[in-house]
Amino acid sequence: MARAFRVSLRTVQRWLERAADERLDRVVWTDRSRAPHRRYRTDAALEDRILSTRRSLRETSILGEYGAIAIRRELLARVELTVPSVRTIGRILERRGALDATHRVRRPAPPAGWYLPEVAARRTELDSFDTIEGLRMQGGLVLEILTGISLHGGLTAAWPEARLTAAHVSEALVAHWRAMGLPGYAQFDNAMIFHGSHGQPDVFGRVIRVCASLGIVPVFVPPREMGFQAAIESFNGRWQAKVWARVWSASLDDLRGRSDAYITASRARHAVRIEAAPERRPFPADWALDLHQPPVGLVIYLRRTSDAGTIRVLGHTFLVDPLWPHRLVRTEVDLDRQQVRFFALRRRDPTDQPLLGAVPYVRLPARPRR
Repeated sequence: MARAFRVSLRTVQRWLERAADERLDRVVWTDRSRAPHRRYRTDAALEDRILSTRRSLRETSILGEYGAIAIRRELLARVELTVPSVRTIGRILERRGALDATHRVRRPAPPAGWYLPEVAARRTELDSFDTIEGLRMQGGLVLEILTGISLHGGLTAAWPEARLTAAHVSEALVAHWRAMGLPGYAQFDNAMIFHGSHGQPDVFGRVIRVCASLGIVPVFVPPREMGFQAAIESFNGRWQAKVWARVWSASLDDLRGRSDAYITASRARHAVRIEAAPERRPFPADWALDLHQPPVGLVIYLRRTSDAGTIRVLGHTFLVDPLWPHRLVRTEVDLDRQQVRFFALRRRDPTDQPLLGAVPYVRLPARPRR
């Protein structure tokens, strides 16, 4: 019978249970509602008291709390005979229209490195670098630690120094990339130790020139913007918790030894992830840095436009789009073509990055030193 009517065996069994000893023409074969025969609903007077308690707490609560938990706490303090659970109070508030008219829309997070299409597609790797400042040793020496981590592979690095300079950073990056291979992008904040001076226009620091000579695109994240430095900031916290806070080293050499041991263990633990990351390019054997040569390639700046749709990069103010105010923009300074291109960025739609415009880039002559 189940095959004939194309139903499950359990359905046929329910039919037989429903028919029992009745004649087939007297059996009601229509579907039955699965709704409960009896509904337990909170008394209307109690619902009114819940709403009035919410209004009262909204005006008088010192903590400014008037949600379901605060309402239940207040009802218990009044020694009410019947106090619903927190979830029931929440359903009452929602049913009676006491909650906000619209719910918060939670969209999925964009992929890692979404603002760089090559990185988001996992065709190339991105290394992020940052500094930790203000760590004081036992003798009063204040340290600066250069830290780094790759976006896809989680390849970590740390270099404690008494004082970091652009030369120290460049040497550390070259040694790191010589041992691990070259990524496609290197990401920094806008500190002068990474970028160079902000006092004059068109200044490219030593780190930018090192990246350009190795075919790595430097990326500078927007100031006071959350999310772009999440990976390196998270690693900074781990390094301070697992290395610095556990043992207060008496000497810089001892701290370097403990840091190197932690980095080695971290790389061993994430070996599978590091192997699965995008492949790195080999370090060129004949590479040499010439600071007198102008930088080439791309330099990328992530910026947020002003209310007039402008951004300020390299000491110049560029009009991006007056219809794109207070929005994220990926600014690509093409030093080979002498052009600046602007691409729209939106976390809501990370794959849609249209070109907003392009303008010529005329580099001003450097000011003579006094």
